[in-house]
Amino acid sequence: MNATDAGICPYPAGDSSLRRMAIEAADLGFDSVVAVDGERCALEGLVALRGSVISGQSMRDVLSGLRRVSCATDIVFVDAGNLTFNRSVIPLRGIHILRSIHTTPRNSFDHVSARMAADRGVAVDISLHPLLHSRGSARQRVIQRYADILTLHRRYRFLLTISSHARSILDQRSVRDAEALCALFGMTSEEVHAALKTVGTLLTPRQPVRVLE
Repeated sequence: MNATDAGICPYPAGDSSLRRMAIEAADLGFDSVVAVDGERCALEGLVALRGSVISGQSMRDVLSGLRRVSCATDIVFVDAGNLTFNRSVIPLRGIHILRSIHTTPRNSFDHVSARMAADRGVAVDISLHPLLHSRGSARQRVIQRYADILTLHRRYRFLLTISSHARSILDQRSVRDAEALCALFGMTSEEVHAALKTVGTLLTPRQPVRVLE
């Protein structure tokens, strides 16, 4: 898996079918996607993995969510929260990616959190969606938030993923688009391509996929 969109939301959460979004992703230069609440399958040379999102503001919510995660799930996301919450969920077994970091306060992910993520192999997701759909000061806050995360990444070497968070084919972006958008907060092309490979790193061992007819 050399280029994975780490988060798409196909129908019924979004407007486009998984099949259509998978074909679009392949055309945009990806060889794999993580489909939130989707189906693990192989189509048109692209692998679609199943992702599950745990949302909650307490450890009880997260632990309850982990118990409900299907054994068919490949990647488990947790929505980021405040500093105490993030430090608590990062060490949990079964958590792969901390997402929505741009929605949290600036001090919600610090050097201790970064070191913990590096030690536990937990990735932090960079969503392209707010870079595309935010404007003005809101967009600048997102850019600054991602720049802060990138600074910590370079120091502590925790994993990053990149997702479009697309809910239709209109929101999907190419690998080249990802490079251009991530350059807004200083991410190099080499760092982008490394982040696009992270999902493959998280999948050990890899799970078999079912080919759609």
